[in-house]
Amino acid sequence: MKKLYINTGGFDAVFNNFKDSFGGKLIISANEYKLTFKSRWAKGSITGVRFEKEMTYLNFDFTFNEDVNLSIESNPFTPVFFVYCEKGNVQHSFGANGNVKGLNKNQSGIMCNSSTINSVLYFDSHKHIQFSLIGMPTAVNNEETDFVSQIKKTFTNESGNYIYIGTENHKIEQKFEELKTIAKKGTVRYLMMRNILREVLQLEIAQHSYNYLSTFNPILHFASRQINEIKKLSTLSVSTVTMPLQMIRRSLQSRTLKQKYQLELKSYNQKLAS
Repeated sequence: MKKLYINTGGFDAVFNNFKDSFGGKLIISANEYKLTFKSRWAKGSITGVRFEKEMTYLNFDFTFNEDVNLSIESNPFTPVFFVYCEKGNVQHSFGANGNVKGLNKNQSGIMCNSSTINSVLYFDSHKHIQFSLIGMPTAVNNEETDFVSQIKKTFTNESGNYIYIGTENHKIEQKFEELKTIAKKGTVRYLMMRNILREVLQLEIAQHSYNYLSTFNPILHFASRQINEIKKLSTLSVSTVTMPLQMIRRSLQSRTLKQKYQLELKSYNQKLAS
């Protein structure tokens, strides 16, 4: 098993750290970074885009020839990381002895670590792995105050460690496919990527909020049964449903009229008797 250690810091420092660990060739163009590597133990690429202090994006696409543990130092900016697994699977724990949780293909997860404990990623050998990571700092001044505060409130807690594994979301999958098809360059490409990644974050927030409704599953199942019964009734003909109702209505009207006349007659007879 190969063990790697990554220090956190600025985007330049992170990619230089990746280069020291994986080797290969690093190309930097404007705000985009691409590291390609091929050795006897690993081959693939790590690409990334820096959106000033607002957001960072990384895509990992590699295959290892031996099992790898990648220990990542906790970040002083306490970012919330949104992870989407495109191929293979990704496993994570807080610390080497922490509880291991995994993402499978087309699953997304959310992780935040404001403690001093490192995050550890586990990769199996001879498996093609591809996943994307969006980092949103929560401990810096940011123009997107409302958006960052919403993320911080939703995905951080007092314990310092937070991880959430979501279900498959085809809308998120489509957004990452859109990201790959951007053919533009320069500022236009930068803005298009930024907008798509922001949409991914909004989908993640919506999915996370929606999944809290899972506690109401028994109620939802009961409602579903009621709806199915209504659907069964809707397949009946109108006359089949309305005929008994009409008979009941006539019966009630008859009884009401009878009681009305009896009451009037009784009252009239009482008046004559007096």
